[in-house]
Amino acid sequence: MPATDSSSSVFATTHWSNILAAKQSDTHAAEALQTLCQNYWYPLYAWVRREGHPPHTAQDLTQEFFASLLEKEWLQSVGPEKGRFRTFLLVAMKRFLINEWHKMAAAKRGGNITHVPLDSEEAERRFAAEPELAPDATYERRWAMTLLEQTLTALEEEFASSGKADDFHAMKACLTMDRGEISYADLAKQTGSNEGAMRVAVHRMRKHYRSLFREHIAATLADGEDVETEMRHVVSVLGSA
Repeated sequence: MPATDSSSSVFATTHWSNILAAKQSDTHAAEALQTLCQNYWYPLYAWVRREGHPPHTAQDLTQEFFASLLEKEWLQSVGPEKGRFRTFLLVAMKRFLINEWHKMAAAKRGGNITHVPLDSEEAERRFAAEPELAPDATYERRWAMTLLEQTLTALEEEFASSGKADDFHAMKACLTMDRGEISYADLAKQTGSNEGAMRVAVHRMRKHYRSLFREHIAATLADGEDVETEMRHVVSVLGSA
């Protein structure tokens, strides 16, 4: 299994707990916040769209929300009791729509405002495939799916950096299969290995995938928040999707 020490140390700097600790008095915390916003903008965009706003308005709302979040130092009023980045973002967006949007509707986009890059075409392509759920349920589902997608990407990058991209593509379906459904003989043929080695490799990959998933979830929690409780919530959302 590819080594992860260096990547984990870099990833840890974007933890929500570190941002809360430093607030925006620290340049690295502000950069980490922007990274988290870039990673999790789509669940909010999907929420705004499900609230009934058309694509261009949803894009403007989401963009202006993140610009306000990054520029207005809203984190100064956030304490560890707010816990989950997931909860903080949705509550902040709801307040933004009530209290802020009308103030900013006449302002021109651009200038010195820091924007989180949004791919409007990609967002609409993804939104078109969303099931018909209530806005908050849509947000929760997309949040969970985003965590899953990021975990899979991180795992793929580790394999690729170790020169084992082909092994990853051969084995990745095993991540969502029951153990009895996995054909180790077929995997051995695809990878030029043997069944025993593939059993070990698949076991290690699945275990590491769970570890990465846990780490990505932990990155969205404040210190003291129970990672296992949040994992159960995310898994339950994925199970009902």
